[in-house]
Amino acid sequence: MTIRILIADDHAVVRQGLKMFLSLDPELEILGEAGDGKKAIEMARQLQPDIVLMDLLMPVLGGVEATATIRREMPDVEVIALTSVLEDKSVVDAVRAGAIGYLLKDTESDELIRAIKAAAAGQVQLSPKAAARLMREVRTPDNPETLTDRETDVLRLLALGQSNKEIAQTLSIGEKTVKTHVSNVLAKLSVTSRTQAALYAVRIGLVEAPPE
Repeated sequence: MTIRILIADDHAVVRQGLKMFLSLDPELEILGEAGDGKKAIEMARQLQPDIVLMDLLMPVLGGVEATATIRREMPDVEVIALTSVLEDKSVVDAVRAGAIGYLLKDTESDELIRAIKAAAAGQVQLSPKAAARLMREVRTPDNPETLTDRETDVLRLLALGQSNKEIAQTLSIGEKTVKTHVSNVLAKLSVTSRTQAALYAVRIGLVEAPPE
């Protein structure tokens, strides 16, 4: 299965670099490039990628605002925030907006490819430090709609970092069914990303917080 990617960054040289090494992986397909947040939204609507690599600091419309719009309008499109400095506020804002992950621009190419594939598979990857920070900053619902037992099972496994495929195998259900359950969980919790749902699972004690 090919993972279809849209690159959003205001620096042409960054876009070209990303495109060059991502294109070397036969499982990845670069659909297009956007130089600002507004263009990223327009192209996401048009191309319906699996993943958007989103620079956070861009002209016209910033990456955080663009991420929020894409996640609201196109919940099947996952966003990975790319940033040059891992500043707490930008990470928190990106996760609030619905990004499933965030990476520094100087991340090694193989690590970036791994992160893209994990995001496409629905895997939440929270480093312990980030989890602790996000737990304090990202609002999780106080009185969400009640989840069914099966939805709770899916949320627990998602929060443990399992991919859709692994959740399907663990619960002996289809991958499509897992995706439906995840959509229902996000809607009931009134959150826009799996990462926010995972934080909620940690907060209510459904899973243990990763040790720092």
